[in-house]
Amino acid sequence: MLIGAREVEVFEGARGRLEAIAYRLLGSANDAEDAVQDTFLRWQSADRELIETPEAWLTKVLTNICLNRLTSARARRETYVGQWLPEPVFAGDRMLGPSDTVEQRESVSIAMLALMERLSAKERVVYVLREAFGYSHGEIAEVLDLTESNCQQIYRRAKQHLAAERRRVPVDAAAARKIVEEFLAAALSGKTDSLVRMLTDDAISVGDGGGVLFSLPHPITGATRVARFLQGLFKPSAAKWSLIGGRPVLFAAVVNEMPALVLEVEGRVAGVVTLDVTADGIAAVHAQVNPAKLERAEFHWTASDQGEPLPDTW
Repeated sequence: MLIGAREVEVFEGARGRLEAIAYRLLGSANDAEDAVQDTFLRWQSADRELIETPEAWLTKVLTNICLNRLTSARARRETYVGQWLPEPVFAGDRMLGPSDTVEQRESVSIAMLALMERLSAKERVVYVLREAFGYSHGEIAEVLDLTESNCQQIYRRAKQHLAAERRRVPVDAAAARKIVEEFLAAALSGKTDSLVRMLTDDAISVGDGGGVLFSLPHPITGATRVARFLQGLFKPSAAKWSLIGGRPVLFAAVVNEMPALVLEVEGRVAGVVTLDVTADGIAAVHAQVNPAKLERAEFHWTASDQGEPLPDTW
């Protein structure tokens, strides 16, 4: 069917919310964009006169597209080289969606997106729609063609799987810079104790190189082991710089609602290290250096005001 300006306007009005849902469900900004575009194609070909509530219809179509993509994505991740992490998204990107509540901010953190990989596809949908977007169980039941009581059971199971996750400390740009400066100073100090004091006892470090850049096949766990690994990782050397194309300039930023260290090489984003800061300390350090997962981040980074680089202490 032909689509008029009004129908395009309706879809564009919903695009930001659809992107935010898809990103939380898929953990990939690129895949989320593709899912939203597929939703638009279905909207374009639908008999829109029969659609009483466009928002509900679009959400249902998008969710089913994401459910199919989750199944294929998990199959791909079984053969993924090294550890898998979600794509980082900078503050201000509409892909992050609403961030008014603690639940909305939590649902988009790198740590939570990675943790949600252990949920079944339907558990993830129910959890995201309920926690991040405030859908009722009745509304979610209509999206998934389930009973309301079934949705409630799925939601309880999802909450149980994620129960160990700790609340994070909300940060703005100034707080993020202070945390990143302290973290970097401790990592470069040569004193393991300085960095250990910033970490939780069960801290974890995960790196995603996607087979393009070297990363460890398994996470590093425990404050002391993580501290020693990070000190070695941040120890400057020409060999390390050559792997990412040159000596990086370091910046602090807010990524997925968390403090982050951004490595910029000749105007491009070569790496993003996010710090999962909780009330007990830094619980996780996630390093994303897979170039394919930094494309959207780089686009938004170069188009924004990055602020002053961190002091050159390397």
